[in-house]
Amino acid sequence: MFSKILIANRGEIAVRVIRSCRSLGIQSVAVHSEADSASLHVREADQAVDLGPGPASENYLNIDRIIAAACESGAEAIHPGYGFLSENAAFAQAVVDAGLAFIGPSPDAISTMGEKVAARAVAIAAEVPLAPGSKNAITGAGDVIDFGSAHGYPILVKASAGGGGRGMRLVESEAQAEEAVAAAVREATAAFGNGEVYLERYLTSARHVEVQVFADKLGNTVYVGDRDCSVQRRHQKLIEESPAPGLSPELRASMGAAAVRLAQHVGYAGAGTVEFLVEGENFYFLEMNTRIQVEHPVTEMVHGVDLIAEQIRVAAGEELSIRDRLTPHGAAIEARINAEDVAGGRFLPAPGLIEELTAPEGEGLRFDAGYQSGDEVLPFYDSLIGKLIAYGPDRETALARLEDGLERLVVRGVPTTVPASLQVVRHEDFQSARFTTRWLEETVDFSDEPEDEPLARNEVEVGGRFYIIPQFSDRPGATTGTGAAIAAAPMEETAAGGQRARSTRARGKGKASDGSVKAPMQGTIIKVNVEEGQAVTTGDVLFVLEAMKMENPIQAPAAGIVGPIHAGVGDSMAAGTLLTQLVLEGAN
Repeated sequence: MFSKILIANRGEIAVRVIRSCRSLGIQSVAVHSEADSASLHVREADQAVDLGPGPASENYLNIDRIIAAACESGAEAIHPGYGFLSENAAFAQAVVDAGLAFIGPSPDAISTMGEKVAARAVAIAAEVPLAPGSKNAITGAGDVIDFGSAHGYPILVKASAGGGGRGMRLVESEAQAEEAVAAAVREATAAFGNGEVYLERYLTSARHVEVQVFADKLGNTVYVGDRDCSVQRRHQKLIEESPAPGLSPELRASMGAAAVRLAQHVGYAGAGTVEFLVEGENFYFLEMNTRIQVEHPVTEMVHGVDLIAEQIRVAAGEELSIRDRLTPHGAAIEARINAEDVAGGRFLPAPGLIEELTAPEGEGLRFDAGYQSGDEVLPFYDSLIGKLIAYGPDRETALARLEDGLERLVVRGVPTTVPASLQVVRHEDFQSARFTTRWLEETVDFSDEPEDEPLARNEVEVGGRFYIIPQFSDRPGATTGTGAAIAAAPMEETAAGGQRARSTRARGKGKASDGSVKAPMQGTIIKVNVEEGQAVTTGDVLFVLEAMKMENPIQAPAAGIVGPIHAGVGDSMAAGTLLTQLVLEGAN
């Protein structure tokens, strides 16, 4: 067994790995960017190494710096967590070449299964069912149109090298092909350093069900139950549960066996997840994630295992210890708590200071978090604050406990996805397990928000940057996750004595737009779709801003003519920065 492990990650998963290390009597080494120097994972670790300033590409994604940190700290192994370098074969190989243990599968397995086109070929060889898709990476919009003619729409354009919803675009008609391919390539390149994309027929009434596989280096391969991850927005999961409800025993067993065949075919070792789309009694291979999943706690709770500890044991050459815990008991449901404004279903990233974070206590509740009160959700990384997981002897009990936990979860300072999660768990469709991957975006309405005594977020400009001064209502319950988790309304700008001041007003029936188009949050402009003097209509996408690993389209608030443009591709924008001013139709 290892005596010291370096965690090449941050946030919730880094804290999670550190705590498993502690339970095994293993010392932990955290790495961090300069911006993350005060983060929870740094405070929790036995030792910490500063990887330096700059964007993630210069620290968390810098292979040489991470390997050097491991060697200098005396770590014997590296745990990559999820995201960042967790599915980077070159990183895994560099770890091995440095004489360290990589807590994950072999570089060859990562390379094969992480490259989605190659993974489809493995699925065919392992006799795992596939949905229609392109045999190779595509070269442009013409390939999408040809595929649509042969197989119909909608179609998914997907990053070959990625996951987590990045580099993925839905194409519902030929007219959308060119923009979808361009956006998917752009996002895949930024997220994974590889802009290769392929096509897959999008099943409109499917559920997203994944199987947890685990293998050791001694030839033992098992599947540890399944999870339903169908409740998604922007192809990113919001609610997950185990076991997946409503599956027949035959379907469940068939998927598990297929996942094991796939893992065995590539000589897999460690934790992995095989994702499927399920329609009726049919299932189709989607992809394999060669890492621990965000949603692994639901599997842990129904099987009574520590999957992170099992990863560490397997990497150390030990035999699987969980082969007697493959039958699930009860049900577990997880809600991801992200710093996002759910208003209108937009789910806009909303970084900021967490003034208070208090997790609910109670039977069957667990809260895995990467933050505590007083920590800041930075705009440079993803928006996940933590995960609230509820366990019960049956699904109904787990649901009731999750709803109760969400109501009592306190998050002050930033808006969160708690209101969206509450709407989901209270919805009759979800309670009856009647949902698909499109259900959340097509059925659940997030536009109905209280307008009495809304939260305000006063902002001031100092030295060219905007700073948020939270202001909370005295209304009872206004600072809990169910109420205070909703951000302020659209902002209007006034001039006073040469100073710029910004205030908020209640969302809903505000005054008509004055034509100003502003950055809704801090981020980087990655696309400018318009030129000065161009006529636009309401809803046209004028700019695309990337923030917290998500692309956010900025739309025209009204019809008009584009004025001078104050932003270019690559420009970093503070929240509220004026991007352009529209001359509205009918204006003098």
